[in-house]
Amino acid sequence: MRTTPENLLAADASLEKVATGAQWAEGPVWIPAREAVRFSDIPGNRILEYREATGALEVYAADAEFTNGRALDRDGAVIQCSHGRRAVERDTGTAANAVPAVSTLVDSYNGRRLNSPNDVVVKSDGTIWFSDPSYGIQKDTEGHPGREEYGDRYVFRFDPASGELTPAVIDVEVPNGLAFSPDESILYVSDTSLGTPAMDGGPRLHGHGIHAYDVVQGRFARNGRTFAEVGPGVPDGFRVDVHGNLWSSAKDGVQVFSPTGERILRIPVPETVSNVCFGGNDGATLYLTASTSLYRIRTAVTDAAAALRP
Repeated sequence: MRTTPENLLAADASLEKVATGAQWAEGPVWIPAREAVRFSDIPGNRILEYREATGALEVYAADAEFTNGRALDRDGAVIQCSHGRRAVERDTGTAANAVPAVSTLVDSYNGRRLNSPNDVVVKSDGTIWFSDPSYGIQKDTEGHPGREEYGDRYVFRFDPASGELTPAVIDVEVPNGLAFSPDESILYVSDTSLGTPAMDGGPRLHGHGIHAYDVVQGRFARNGRTFAEVGPGVPDGFRVDVHGNLWSSAKDGVQVFSPTGERILRIPVPETVSNVCFGGNDGATLYLTASTSLYRIRTAVTDAAAALRP
């Protein structure tokens, strides 16, 4: 099916603000058993949940160590990025009445602490891919002051089965949002830098764009190239639907790009959008974290990653 602007959204789609009160909302994920969107208020240092059935906004966890991006693993647990603990964590608190049960998966590379993991995706083989810029050690409102101990900012691939952590993308200035294409042959990585040179003086992709990499042998990211430029603002976070369209955050709302990088839809939002996720009982509701609020809009598509989970 070739998607067009006319068939990306539901016929009666309209943007709805469903919750507010955050200082900076980020990192949404839909949790089916809870019928809820879990997301972060990073400066507020708390994790919130919006319950779709009741419309209630609840505090899931306080003093949450500045969590950011999250995704579900193959068992339905939440994989989340912690700026404060400079770690990628696993939270099994996803049943209807569960409470937080967080464990650390990885927090160092070659004996040096990670910077501040930001966004994460889980591949169908169970490996965890995450971006590691340094926002959490640069901004008091997003973590704790620190330094870049391994001396750069990578996208990593972590294998929970073996404990192996390897750099997957090393040529993006400030790697941020992540997503795979529907067949996982392409990894998309956003850059939220100002285009400054690489630390080692070597070539580096940069700018407010989304880059695409071929995934080789299921584990290597190769042949980096610019997929799309996003503006105004930056492509902080995004998701890919089952048809390969990429739904990106932007300062003016959500921008949707075809698999070839053509911008095919803009959804205006009155606040700066940070990230998105698909949710709802049928998976066709797009939830948006935007500045202080959570919004939603009905679509005619679903999440590519959800289709790959058991």
